[in-house]
Amino acid sequence: MKIVFFSVTGNVRRFVKDLADFSSLEITQTNPFIEVNQPFVFIAPAYEKEVTEIAWDFMETGNNAQYCCGIIGSGNLNFSDLYIYTAKDLARDFDIPLLDDFEAFGTAKERERIKEKIYACTESNQES
Repeated sequence: MKIVFFSVTGNVRRFVKDLADFSSLEITQTNPFIEVNQPFVFIAPAYEKEVTEIAWDFMETGNNAQYCCGIIGSGNLNFSDLYIYTAKDLARDFDIPLLDDFEAFGTAKERERIKEKIYACTESNQES
């Protein structure tokens, strides 16, 4: 399973790097219009819409939204109701399951839990 993500401060990049079991693709402000023609999980940090617009650009490119089997949110629990709101908005707008979340760059326990969810997506896509 491929992980597609974007990272503003480096926390998501660090989290993904620690998920070495999976290949990854980082989208950037300069080129969010990449087509991923295979199942993937998308990891999104929580920032203002102007910063996260690249996630919508990416999902609207080609068949990306159809290939996305789940979204994982990253955020800061200090922001209460705004915690992982970008991931929640993407999941709602594109009707994609919100699989899980982690804070900052994630703990070892969060990484293991999220790895299991990504493996479950992999198995479910192999059965389809």
